[in-house]
Amino acid sequence: MTLDKLATAAGMSKSYLWELENRESPRPSAEKLAALAAVFGVPTDYFFVEDVTEPQEQHLDNGFYRDYLQLEPTDKEQLRRILRTFKKSE
Repeated sequence: MTLDKLATAAGMSKSYLWELENRESPRPSAEKLAALAAVFGVPTDYFFVEDVTEPQEQHLDNGFYRDYLQLEPTDKEQLRRILRTFKKSE
C-alpha cells in the first residue's frame, strides 16, 4: 500500500504518516491508532507489542474473521459453502 493510499484510507495526511514512520519517538493519538488499525485489519494493541508473539498468519485470520462478521447473512452462507469445498474428504 502506498503512503498516499494509506493516508486516504486512514483519513490522515501523508506528511503526518511520514512523521509517524520516521520520527524517533512518535506519539499518535488513540484515534489515529484506531484508524490505522482499522485500515490494516489488526487490533489497536498490535502497535504496542514490541516482540510480536502472534504470528502474521494469526493476524490475517483475525482480520478475515472481522471482515466475515460484517458480511450480509446470504454472503456468509455463500462463503461457508465455498470453504466446505476446500475441506478434505475423510
